[in-house]
Amino acid sequence: MRIIGGKFKGRDLTSPNDFRVRPTAEHVRGMLLDQLKPELQGARVLDLFAGTGALGLEAVSRGAKYVDFVETRPSSLHALRANVALLRLSAKCRIYKKDAVQFAEALTEQRWDIAFADPPYNSKMLDRVLTAWQATKFSKLLALEFATGHVLPSPDYRHTSEDTTIAIYRA
Repeated sequence: MRIIGGKFKGRDLTSPNDFRVRPTAEHVRGMLLDQLKPELQGARVLDLFAGTGALGLEAVSRGAKYVDFVETRPSSLHALRANVALLRLSAKCRIYKKDAVQFAEALTEQRWDIAFADPPYNSKMLDRVLTAWQATKFSKLLALEFATGHVLPSPDYRHTSEDTTIAIYRA
């Protein structure tokens, strides 16, 4: 796994040795961030279910101001911290060791420009994050990655690639 665009293009990222972790595929990450290109410059980013941090780190590589990561799994936290250190981005990143759903449900203000959420596929956690965002609009834009076939309300943008769907909701 590697950064595919921007300042850190081509840099390899650490991935945990954990079969439950499913990093966003490079082509999906590229398509999503290309779609968000106008919003990325100087953006405040939230990466829920951060895993390795690939989405948030790719956003910083392409011009985001900073990223807040939310992750709870120990193997993913280890890889995430290693990736932030590898790219020397600790000044632009905060890592919260918290449950992403509870984190999202506790938010009450529009603090971020872009929020990413990539929970385990076929999980109701996705629905709960979307419901929390609809109630508070904690970001101007919410980008979701999920299993094709998972039914959600109509987004502003939708793209399906094999078994993965990307949906973007705008406040």
